[in-house]
Amino acid sequence: MVNFITEEQLDRLSIFQLRNLCRELGHNCPTDKKKAELVDFVLSLKELPDPVNDAPVKRRGRPPKDQGGSDLIKLVQEYLLKQGVDYRTLSNADGAEAEDYAARVASKYQEPEKKERKDYDRREAQGRDYDRRDRDYVTRDYEREKMQKRMNGNRFRTVKDGYEPESPSRRIAEYRELGGTRPDDDDRMNKNRYTDRTKYDPQDSVAYTEIREREGILEICPDGYGFLRAKNYEQGPQDAYISAQLIKRFKLRKGDYVKANAKKNAENRPPNVVEVLSVNDKDPQEMFQRPWFESLVPVYPDERYKLELAGAQADLAIRAIDLVAPIGKGQRAMIVSPPKAGKTTLLKKIAHSIATNYPEGQTGGAHLMVLLVDERPEEVTDMQRSIQGEVVYSTFDEMPEHHTKAAELVLERAKRLVELGQDVVILMDSLTRLARAYNLTITPTGKTLSGGIDPGSLHAPKRFFGAARNIENGGSLTIIATALVDTGSRMDDVIYEEFKGTGNMEIHLDRKLSEKRIFPAIDLNRSSTRREELLLSQRELEGIWAVRKMLSAGDVQEATENLIQMMLKTRSNKEFIDQLTLQIAKLQKDGFNFT
Repeated sequence: MVNFITEEQLDRLSIFQLRNLCRELGHNCPTDKKKAELVDFVLSLKELPDPVNDAPVKRRGRPPKDQGGSDLIKLVQEYLLKQGVDYRTLSNADGAEAEDYAARVASKYQEPEKKERKDYDRREAQGRDYDRRDRDYVTRDYEREKMQKRMNGNRFRTVKDGYEPESPSRRIAEYRELGGTRPDDDDRMNKNRYTDRTKYDPQDSVAYTEIREREGILEICPDGYGFLRAKNYEQGPQDAYISAQLIKRFKLRKGDYVKANAKKNAENRPPNVVEVLSVNDKDPQEMFQRPWFESLVPVYPDERYKLELAGAQADLAIRAIDLVAPIGKGQRAMIVSPPKAGKTTLLKKIAHSIATNYPEGQTGGAHLMVLLVDERPEEVTDMQRSIQGEVVYSTFDEMPEHHTKAAELVLERAKRLVELGQDVVILMDSLTRLARAYNLTITPTGKTLSGGIDPGSLHAPKRFFGAARNIENGGSLTIIATALVDTGSRMDDVIYEEFKGTGNMEIHLDRKLSEKRIFPAIDLNRSSTRREELLLSQRELEGIWAVRKMLSAGDVQEATENLIQMMLKTRSNKEFIDQLTLQIAKLQKDGFNFT
């Protein structure tokens, strides 16, 4: 071997360099050999002579024979040149100086030794149990820390190191200490939290942690969660979201009036309820044992709503209803009216009388609710300004689904109050239009009644109207609904015929009386109340029977006009009954018989 290729120089080469050299020198499989074996292989080769100038190539005759390993010399020389070692300089240098120079050159061009790569085991590094099938971590610290690193950058510190997230109040205090200047904040999430204003705006820091008190009627969706409807029992900006877990925990029901603390959410989503403060103005714990409305026992109305107002002797419509068709607590009443007969005005007067004589919150008071379905907007405004009660409306420009949803929420709200032993009155205008709305929203049953109404559409209005009842041992739900007749639509007549036998009190309005400008246009002969003896005293009952005898004896319109003139001459119904009784007794004494 020449003096510049020694065992020491080969040892300085890496294992990868030796393998490449051995491949070029003819070794079949250098990767299976150790470094010492590769060095021995190179040294065991035929000794290389000093490099000489290449002889001119002869292109004629047979190729020259190998003269002492010239191919081996060329391979080694080419490899050394690739490694940056000039063998010509080494061959001309003296012995020791050449070896030292070769060592320096070899160390300069030597490739760094590559370390064996070990597969990274995340489970072993984290020290946590991991199930490959279920992919279920015992703890979620790794994901939480990874997310916090992504949010907070290099400033991440774990809770284990004694770090606690800064509360909004703490950030506010620190900002005030800075005198209103903008601090350096490298947080990517909070880099725009502070502004250059001289005064601090708390809304900048607590926008996503603000907690406010919200209240509304609970509407439960089919998936179990719900919303607190703040205005008109419909979706609005003041609504709040309540989870299914809270609904189950507090045993909330559809129609409950809930007050709660709600946390504001981002992205214009409704606030999320985090704490329930009260249910129906009572402690939530008191609602756990309340009964269900369907389990309460209904009985005939036995307590009367007196509609007559003191000092309002000219209000003949209310006085006439008290006489011929008294309304009791739990009454299922229907006002049957043709168009333009004054049904809305009559409904308004009834609402005003109940709100005045039976104010909510007092002993014997009633919770008044007015439901307007498919009505004109100006009538809604007039009703809101005229009565002291809860007005829920769905005007004619709304979708039929909006009509039905409003009616269902009003009914559920009334049921929740009755379950607590309260008296509730619902004035509805109108039952006919509610049935029309259900006819457009239900899934068709395949059958059609006269007028184009589906029989399945009458079930929900009947459930609404049939919920009126007087509850034994406390509580009542009174529903006074209007029904349209003589509208020229066969569907309206069919709806009235379906509901005609379901009520226990009816008030009929006469168009002929209204055309003659006789108000109230009440057909006193057809208007009546079932089991009226439970609501009237014996003297009142005898007077009403006498009035009906008078009405049945002659012309209804003439008898109604005479009765109205008699009522105008008296200041109250009691005085009217007394005078009527005296006149009837006088007529009977003279031999006049009403039968």
